[in-house]
Amino acid sequence: MTPEQYNRLKNNLMTELPPYVRNFVYTSQKSNSTIYQYLSEIKRFFQWLISAGISDETDVKDITIPTLAKIRKSDILAFIDELASKPNRQGRTNSPVSINRSLNCLRTFFNYLAIDSASDTDNGQPLLLRSPMLGVASMNSHQTLSYRAKNLEDKMYLGNLKFEFLDFINKDYENTIADNKHKLTRFKQNKVRDLALIALMAGTGVRVSEAANANVQDLSITKASLTVVRKGGERDAVPIAPWTLPYLNDYVQNRETLYPNVDKEQALFVAGKSKVNRISTAAIENLVAKYSQAFGRPITPHKLRHTIASELYQISKDQVAVAQQLGQKGTSATALYTHVQDEVRRDMLQQISQSTPNKTQ
Repeated sequence: MTPEQYNRLKNNLMTELPPYVRNFVYTSQKSNSTIYQYLSEIKRFFQWLISAGISDETDVKDITIPTLAKIRKSDILAFIDELASKPNRQGRTNSPVSINRSLNCLRTFFNYLAIDSASDTDNGQPLLLRSPMLGVASMNSHQTLSYRAKNLEDKMYLGNLKFEFLDFINKDYENTIADNKHKLTRFKQNKVRDLALIALMAGTGVRVSEAANANVQDLSITKASLTVVRKGGERDAVPIAPWTLPYLNDYVQNRETLYPNVDKEQALFVAGKSKVNRISTAAIENLVAKYSQAFGRPITPHKLRHTIASELYQISKDQVAVAQQLGQKGTSATALYTHVQDEVRRDMLQQISQSTPNKTQ
């Protein structure tokens, strides 16, 4: 989604929540997408307070500060148990990563109420005397980095696999839909765009939202660079892998031919025929899923991001460089990539065993 779309969603959610939540938003200084995620989590938590009988109100908009003041650590733990045991909208149980994201949001929110809200009150006192999040630990995934990395490695397109995937889309995918005239027509119109999109994500590590929100003027083929707006709202010039450029150049050269009336649309990647609009993040996720399932190796855009991060680390051994390429502010999220290529470690162990003196000699 675009920042404007997130802004509309954010404003709509703010009308559904109490005034003190709006004050929290005004002081948070986060991007519209982050604020929207915060508000969604707060609304979910408030809905749970009502369903669990902790709040006597029937509408989340009416939940008061005295109600929040009654919340104890045990209530938060019960909420965690609810998140961990009940299926989400996709019919799956929430992962520890997903639950921790919810907890981090609530920590930020209650930290505002217990500390930072003092600057918004007439008496200079915070709205809450304490945060119920104190002492609430994040969930442990019970997996070592190496174990998580092994699972991740099996879901990435390392080495030549990404090139084989693109080659499959370019040459073989249409054979899988040859009997469906409508699908074949749409594929032929969008093939050049789809190849460019997938190559861009695999060759830069940009997020789906960053690719969707990129404009024509943000791409420089000559400088091999794409300017994107990162999660925190900062603009960043992202280097593009050289192998990606032919796909991008092919798309840019044919964009106006493939999509009539596109000359007034500033979005780099577009969708539609009679009416052209910016492609959505959901459409990008769907096309990656469609092609990768047909390829026989399902993948997500986020796993393409993992792929380039892994390969960059294997070449550079520089977590800072990987974090910068991905637009991450720290290196903690990139620690996983120091473990991802099991084959590399096995080769190293083999070399050690070959160089170790034989004790029987």
